[in-house]
Order: sequence, then structure tokens, then C-alpha cells
Amino acid sequence: MTITSSLNAGVAGLNANANRLSTISDNIANSSTYGYKKATADFYSVVVQGDLSTAYSAGGVRSTSYRLIDEHGPLIGTTNSTDFAIDGRGFMAVTTIDAVNRGADLPISLTTTGSFKPDAEGVLRTSTGKVLMGWVANPDGSLGNYPRDTMSALQPVRLDTNQYISNPTTELSLSANLPATSTASGADGDPWEMTVQYAGNLGTSETLHYTFTPTVPATGRSNEWTMTIRDSASDDAVIAEYTVAFDSSQASGGTLASVTTVSGADYDPATGIIPLTVGGGNINMNIGAVGVTGGMTQLSQDFAPIGKAINGTPVARLVSVNIDDNGYLTANYDQGFSKVIYQIPVVDVPNPNGLISHSDQTYEISAESGAFYLWDSGDGPTGKMVGYSQEQSTTDVTTELTNLITTQRAYSSNVKVIQTVDEMLQETANLKR
Repeated sequence: MTITSSLNAGVAGLNANANRLSTISDNIANSSTYGYKKATADFYSVVVQGDLSTAYSAGGVRSTSYRLIDEHGPLIGTTNSTDFAIDGRGFMAVTTIDAVNRGADLPISLTTTGSFKPDAEGVLRTSTGKVLMGWVANPDGSLGNYPRDTMSALQPVRLDTNQYISNPTTELSLSANLPATSTASGADGDPWEMTVQYAGNLGTSETLHYTFTPTVPATGRSNEWTMTIRDSASDDAVIAEYTVAFDSSQASGGTLASVTTVSGADYDPATGIIPLTVGGGNINMNIGAVGVTGGMTQLSQDFAPIGKAINGTPVARLVSVNIDDNGYLTANYDQGFSKVIYQIPVVDVPNPNGLISHSDQTYEISAESGAFYLWDSGDGPTGKMVGYSQEQSTTDVTTELTNLITTQRAYSSNVKVIQTVDEMLQETANLKR
């Protein structure tokens, strides 16, 4: 009966508008929720096939609701360096603190923003238990070649602000001047000595002791020296010895001409570097390239013991962290140096709106979203990781309030249809036979 179909259509209209009202309510409630992606409801007509020339049967309406995950809210600045957001497309990988504490397999979900802070164990997490995941850097701050189609290499990010670390010296420069008169015939042949301090592997202060012994010829000038290097971290043993010759030509007088290895690693004449093996590690000592000013020299001046460690400091403690455009999480230490400790990848999927939504603005990979890929921050289609920021809700309150009014009117109109059908059916029931 056509009038009955009108009643069904009115009920369908009530259900559809109630569904839209639910999305509007959720959007307004989360208008101040960081990282919230607004929900929307779409209506579709239902057509019941029939002979329109004789009677029309109302089919009604159906609704579907979904979340617009691919929309991006504006970023707002904060005062916390570990408030992270992605400026553009992509997600951060997170897990739960419960899974981390259990030591179980870590379930991975995605989010676009979060206010992360280290807990008592140093785990970087939000107040609701989302734990940031990243690739761990090597002790020297370099990063390995991690697979991009699996999250198995991701680990919870940990920042232990009470942990001290060593920062051993790995680079050293030597630009001492050796007196040219010492290699002339008739010179006394006495050696010249100098020391250079460096930071050891355990934060200790170590010393390299240099002895420069001139080669004194019977006549003329040799322009040659024997450089012997001892290391305090190696029980003052000789770790290297070289024969160093200097140029006496008009064009390059006083610069290095050659370095011949007696013991130790070979000298690189192009870079001027000699790799020294000290107690427990290696130091690249730069004495200058052949024929180039700025390194070791032999000029008719006094002995100038110029040498210094380029890097390395005493024991240091972490004081802060920050993230750069590449997603590198860098630790800053109280001795004035920094080191990369993690890389935070940006996760992308072909269809973000196909992700499964969960509480706390997190999402799960699904067949609808497509397979994920881990990008470096800012590479490919993804946006950049930003610190001191959070992504605001994508809810536009003005639009939602307008939708609220139209939904209320539509709901009331459907109620009126049902009331009218009810009155008509009542009239039909009251017909006298």
C-alpha cells in the first residue's frame, strides 16, 4: 500500500538524520581535541521499482557515515619539544604502554600528532598511553638501512635524562711548526716534544705525547723529522711512528712533502689524515695535505706546539631533545654537543580514509587503506615532522552548528510525515462500512 511506504520512508528519514546528528555531536564535542578527524554522514535515496503511472511507492533514504582521516588540521605551537605533528600527509607509528610494560609483541597503530613526554622509565609516551616508535641510531649517531615495508625494526623511543654518556674524541688536528734550523748541519739534534689532550671512551682525560726528532745531516739541510706518538690510554706505549719530510722549494717552502710510515696506519696525502689506534678506539689525526698550508710546517721560527682535539668532551648528561625536518630525534647534552638517537619515520597508506578508527585519535591498517610504507620525513608524498607543535581538530564549529540546524529541521519534517500518515491511517480505520 502506497501510504504504508510513506510511513516507512518517514522512519528511514528519522534514522538517517539521527545518524547525522550523532556525527555532528561527535564533531562538536571534539572541536578542541588535538588530532581529531571529523566524521560525516552521507544520504542515499532508496528507490522501490514499480509502475509510476499507476502508483508510487516511497523507498526512503539510507545513510552512511565515515571519518575524513585525510583532512589536515592547522598546527598550533607549544612549549614542549616532544609535542610532535606532521605538517601534511602521513602518520607516526605508536604502540601502547601496556604492551611495552608486558614485553609482548607491540601492536602498531597510527596517529598524526601527540604530546609525548618521558615517563619514569624514559619511555616517550602520551598521558593516554600512546608510545612513540622509531628506528634506533647507532652509538655514533648514524642510522642503519632499515626495511620500509615492515614495522618490525621499530622500537619504543626512550629518553633517559639521568643517564650519563661518554663522548670520546674521534677527530684531532696537528698544525705544529718545527724549526727549520734544527735539521741543518751542525744542529744539536735535540728532540722537540708536545702533548695533546683528548677524551677517552670512559670520559677520562687522556694524552697523546709527540716527540719530533730532527735528522741532522753532515752538510746542508735534511728537512726531515721522525715523529713518534705515545698514548697514555695504551700505557704510554708507542702507537705510531713516521718520517716526515718538508718541501724546501720556492713555491711550497715549509709545507709537507711526504710522510713515510715506520709503524702505524698510513698517511693519506690527499686529506692529510692519519688514523691513530689509541687505547680502546680510533682517532683521525689531521696533519695537513701534501703541499697545502694549514697543517704541519717547517719554517725558520720557534717550535710552535699547536694541536687540539676537534671533538670529544668529558662525561655528559642529556638535557633536551629536538626533531628536525628529516625526522631525526637529536639529543642535546650539557657538554655542548648533540647526537642523533632515533629516526621517526612517516607512515603512509594509499587510502587514509580506509583506516580503521580507534579511540585516542589512532588508526589501524586495513585492507581498505592499502599497504603501508615507511618514508623519511618530508620524502615522497609525506609531510615533515614538526616539534613544538600539535595538530588541531579538523572540526569547523560554525559549519557543524549550521548542519545541526538543518538536521533538526529535517528530523522534524520526517516526524510530521509520520504524524500525517498516522492521521490518514486513522481516518481509514474510522470509515463506516
